[in-house]
Amino acid sequence: MPLDYPIRERTLDNGLRVVISPDHSVPTVTVNLWVNVGSRHEVAGRTGFAHLFEHLMFQGSRQVASGEHFSLLMGHGGRLNATTWFDRTNYFETIPVGVLDLALWLEADRHGGLLEAVNQENLDNQRDVVKEEKRQRYDNAPYGNAMRDVYATVFPDGHPYHHPTIGSMADLDAASVEDVHAFFAAHYRPDNTVVTLVGDIEPEDGFARVARYFAGLPATPGESRPNLPQLPPLAAPARLDVVGDVPNDRLHIAFRLPVESDADFLAADLAIEAFAGLSMSRLVRRLVREQQVANSVQGQAMGFVDGVSLGLIAIDLAEDADPAAVEEVFVEELERFRSEGPSAVEMEAALAQAERAWLHALASQEERADLISHYALLHDDAGHINTLLDRYAAVTADDVRRVAGAWLAPSSRAVVAYLTRENAEAA
Repeated sequence: MPLDYPIRERTLDNGLRVVISPDHSVPTVTVNLWVNVGSRHEVAGRTGFAHLFEHLMFQGSRQVASGEHFSLLMGHGGRLNATTWFDRTNYFETIPVGVLDLALWLEADRHGGLLEAVNQENLDNQRDVVKEEKRQRYDNAPYGNAMRDVYATVFPDGHPYHHPTIGSMADLDAASVEDVHAFFAAHYRPDNTVVTLVGDIEPEDGFARVARYFAGLPATPGESRPNLPQLPPLAAPARLDVVGDVPNDRLHIAFRLPVESDADFLAADLAIEAFAGLSMSRLVRRLVREQQVANSVQGQAMGFVDGVSLGLIAIDLAEDADPAAVEEVFVEELERFRSEGPSAVEMEAALAQAERAWLHALASQEERADLISHYALLHDDAGHINTLLDRYAAVTADDVRRVAGAWLAPSSRAVVAYLTRENAEAA
């Protein structure tokens, strides 16, 4: 049976896109906003700005004191947060339906009047918070900078995905209040934002409430550049060895993939799932179960929009395993997969896993709202949540073999190897 979540859409005169999906199962509403700004919109010397703004957005606005956004909604039983990624920044809260007007008023106040509260003190405070987050989650954590190294190895210098969302200490230190104001004015615009409501509300009521608080936000001019052309696979293998204080050796093997909107992205996703993502995948079977040279194997396809996506396979090596020998097995199995394609069992399992993961995500009101915003903002397709499984079902084993042949060649791999000091010295 096809999915049929109700989706209603409207665009305000100032360009703000509004999506409403009623769900009367519980008396709550999720308010989800996606702003079309992430780390890929940053320029050299000013990295980390998108993530810095995620923090600044909770430090007060025109009529709201610092920290009051959290305290007001949590005091009414709400839960809320925000995240930043390459392609977007999102803000979300789930509240009792009676608190919806307060949530919308708070969001409209900070999306329209943040700059009145951004001063040197707030900037310095949140800059220090972000820098401490960088130290704890990245610089001083085992494998903490692995993804930074993967991005820098897979994507060329200057590409929008070359640098991580967290940015650099030097760039954060260099940020001025004037820089922050200019970044906000360029990107935090109604016509660059999607507001999604999912929950116990009727569409017309939802549209009226959003308009009540957001219609007054002025439509301001902003720059929008076209996405870059598709990056081809790497022309030759790339490699980075990192020696440090890590518990055990780990291989991060990455590939460029088609952009998320390309039909071949789904085939690439299924290819990585069948090859390395499933507990019964051939790579897990060979490395973890049979040879016992790896503790785990994980694979995923990460969909991006600006000229490329990313396929990543992480192999956590067992003690005393030889990284070079493990990588040889990886190449051997990958060549066999590209030649043969997935077996009927592997294909069925990969499709079943894709369906299970999608339905599990949609079962959550909060994740459903986030997925609606995702596809409305980045692909102009709010109804994508209802059609994705049909698109997966249309992918054949031949499609997977063809796409694996084109995009997952061992000669197009980028390897970031994190090695213990002992093993590196013994090599």
